[in-house]
Amino acid sequence: MADKMTREQRHRCMSRIRGRDTKPELVVRRWLWHQGFRYRLYVKTLPGRPDIVMRKWRTAIFVNGCFWHGHECQKQRPTTNARFWQEKIERNRERDARNQALLQAAGWHVLVVWECQLNAKHRQETLRELELQLSRIVLSANKAVPKRYAMPEEDANIPLAAESSVSYNTAPSSQNAQQSS
Repeated sequence: MADKMTREQRHRCMSRIRGRDTKPELVVRRWLWHQGFRYRLYVKTLPGRPDIVMRKWRTAIFVNGCFWHGHECQKQRPTTNARFWQEKIERNRERDARNQALLQAAGWHVLVVWECQLNAKHRQETLRELELQLSRIVLSANKAVPKRYAMPEEDANIPLAAESSVSYNTAPSSQNAQQSS
C-alpha cells in the first residue's frame, strides 16, 4: 500500500512527533504522583535517559512508544522506505536492551510500560501491575517482607502488564486479561 501523504507532508508529520511528555508518559506520571511516588524526569546521568526515575527506590521507568521501540503489537510497518525504518527500529531495540542491561548491572530496577498497554481497554490492568511491581521494589528495599510472605520463585515469571524487563516477543493479549480476571 502506497503512502497517502506526499513526501513533504510525511516529513512535516513525522517531525512533529515528540520524544518527551507524550500522552502515555503523562498518564503514568499522573498516576505515580497520585499514588504518592515522587520522581525525576529524563535523568541525563543514567544510561538511556529514563523517562521516569525514582532514585529513592533505584527504579527507572521507560514508557515506550510501540512503533519507535518495535513492540510486537505493531503489525503494520511502513512500506515507504521500509529498509530504513526496519534498521532504525532494530537499532532502537538494541540500544534499549543495552541501556537496560547497564542500569540493571548498576543495581537499578527497570520497568517498561508500552504505549498500547495504556489504551483505555488495558490502562487499569497496566497501572495495577505497575503498582504491584513498585510495591515489590519498595518492600524489598525496606526489607519489610518476611521470607514467608515473599513472592514464590515460580510466580516470578508471571507476565505483567508493566514488565520488569523488555520482552519484544510478547504483545498484550486478551488471554492475559482473562487470566487476571
